[in-house]
Amino acid sequence: MDAKLVLQRCKSALERADDYSKIRDAIAETYPQWFKDFNARLTEPGGFYRSNKARKRDFSDTETGRVTFFAPKQLSATGFADKAGLFRLMTLRSSDQFNTTTYGYEDRLRDVSGTRDVVFMNPADIAKLGLTDGDAIGLATEAADGVRREKHGLMVYSYDIPQGCIGAYYPECNVLIPLSHHAEQSKVPAGKSVSARIIRSSMRQPEVPLAP
Repeated sequence: MDAKLVLQRCKSALERADDYSKIRDAIAETYPQWFKDFNARLTEPGGFYRSNKARKRDFSDTETGRVTFFAPKQLSATGFADKAGLFRLMTLRSSDQFNTTTYGYEDRLRDVSGTRDVVFMNPADIAKLGLTDGDAIGLATEAADGVRREKHGLMVYSYDIPQGCIGAYYPECNVLIPLSHHAEQSKVPAGKSVSARIIRSSMRQPEVPLAP
């Protein structure tokens, strides 16, 4: 690539980093149907509405021109049955994270600071297991393939999450997700619904999964 072109692109990127309005101008140019005059409309009280056809009862994109409903094959999309002591683990990002890239240890969304090695648990589940905030625990996946998948050195963190569900950060907890546990059509790993059990653990580094 031409060196002058590279420098020009770098300069443009740096200018946008210093002035976010330039980014919004680019968005407006790319998607004028939704973000025309983005910078000007941004100052409107309450922001501005991004329209969608469903709200307008416009189903012209369907084959029949009418709304189409699909009946689910099953009521549970978790991929595993309920069992005593089995939790549904959802892996999630912090506020200072983009996909798997983490930029810090300050999750303002959940008031977690200084660490990512936590497990978000409902207070009732914490009490039921005889645990307390700050306890060191581990997570172990229950999967039909018999492969041992464990993550150690996690801290119990009381949080407003439904009973029977727990949350933890990824990519730290990717080790718990079997490759076979994925969405039926897209094949995306089902990181929002992983079968996991609480195991006793010390605050140590995670182990490499081993076959039994």
